[in-house]
Amino acid sequence: MRIGVCGIACEKCPRMTKGICPSKETGCRPRDNKMCAIATCAFQKGVALCFECPEFPCETTRSGSISFGYCQYISGRDS
Repeated sequence: MRIGVCGIACEKCPRMTKGICPSKETGCRPRDNKMCAIATCAFQKGVALCFECPEFPCETTRSGSISFGYCQYISGRDS
């Protein structure tokens, strides 16, 4: 199972299942990517997964495939 930089299993990502993933079958990885602000952000911050960033969740995360509320929940910042 591939895990994207956002932390979601690529096979379950809405963009992948709709066939509109800019990374196609490789899934999202931290790299400079004009199609994915999340991958670019992780690359610039030197993290493999958004969850590893001390700023997670952030406004960049809000633009991703995972519910921002869920990101807040798993980070413990949901209160």
